[in-house]
Amino acid sequence: MTRELFWLTLTVILTGLLWVPYIINRCQIRGLGGAMANPARNDKPHAEWANRLIFAHDNAVENLAIFAPLVLILNAIDYSSKWTVLACAVYFWSRLAHAIIYALGVPVLRTLTFVVGFLAQAVLALAIFRIF
Repeated sequence: MTRELFWLTLTVILTGLLWVPYIINRCQIRGLGGAMANPARNDKPHAEWANRLIFAHDNAVENLAIFAPLVLILNAIDYSSKWTVLACAVYFWSRLAHAIIYALGVPVLRTLTFVVGFLAQAVLALAIFRIF
């Protein structure tokens, strides 16, 4: 496994787990039966951090649709450099920070962590054309 694929794997796992705290909060608020029931207008609301975390999860899924193909294309063309490895690591850590900061409700830092992740994706896209 290349180092880029390693970071992609960690990113996929992170993205796949971001919903768990949201569901735990749902169980705490609505009980297990209420958590498994169909949503209704009169449901007790989630904690604010949980609502923000589900938005972070949605954003992580949307961005995984960009990150994963970039890494897979690099793997398919058998291209790796210190920059691509660094970009993948930075992307993972920026997504983790984004989720935590989003859940905490810190808007400016949330945006900055998103931009860092975007820049990491840009490095990968440029690397496909051997610019990095």
